[in-house]
Amino acid sequence: MSAPLSTLIAQARGGRVVRTPFLNADDIDRRLLTGDDLKHKLAGGFPDARRVVLTLYPAHIPEVDSGVTVYRVTPDEGGPPWDLQDFSVQLRRLGLNEDQLGDLREERGGFLLAATGKAAQALSALSELGGRPVEVEEVGESAGKGSKLREVVVPSMRVDVVGAKGFGVSRAYFQQGIDGGKVRLNGAPARASSEIREGDSLSADGLGRIDFKRVVNETRRGNYKVELDVHK
Repeated sequence: MSAPLSTLIAQARGGRVVRTPFLNADDIDRRLLTGDDLKHKLAGGFPDARRVVLTLYPAHIPEVDSGVTVYRVTPDEGGPPWDLQDFSVQLRRLGLNEDQLGDLREERGGFLLAATGKAAQALSALSELGGRPVEVEEVGESAGKGSKLREVVVPSMRVDVVGAKGFGVSRAYFQQGIDGGKVRLNGAPARASSEIREGDSLSADGLGRIDFKRVVNETRRGNYKVELDVHK
């Protein structure tokens, strides 16, 4: 962050709209983002984004946009398929400002990337990457907004493990929510050691709700692949 959060908050309370580069969502002290004279918006382009842009603005302004856009980049099928690492290598060669790039996801033969500022402009104009033609489609401000089925791999069915993985936050951050009474399992306050089972519903203030659908399979290393319906 180019300036301390307290400085940005003071600027917003003074009448300005201020926006950070992409930040690690877990590094933002949300306790500071309170007060009747201050509004804020956190956006990463994905419901479970790990990197987010924080926009702060005075309370008298009705609404502001997040400044974040998600693009789907699909390489031409003429060459060998790229995995996430291949795509990341080619992306870095563009020399885009990494502070303006958010989460990168693989989806159906293409890649979803959140961006802001000049990096977003460069992506929207992209027609070739790594010597291959690419098709770029603007997905919008929020990819997968609402309910989204996710398959994740977890070492156990503990609430703290499944909840952190499902919402895409650190286990330590999710544990703080449990300790603060902000996490509920089937409507009752959850404990970290409680186990979640098929059909259970796990809700967390500020994050949303996870409906545990099913265990897909058990991996060779003793982990579990599970299907979650994540609501934001």
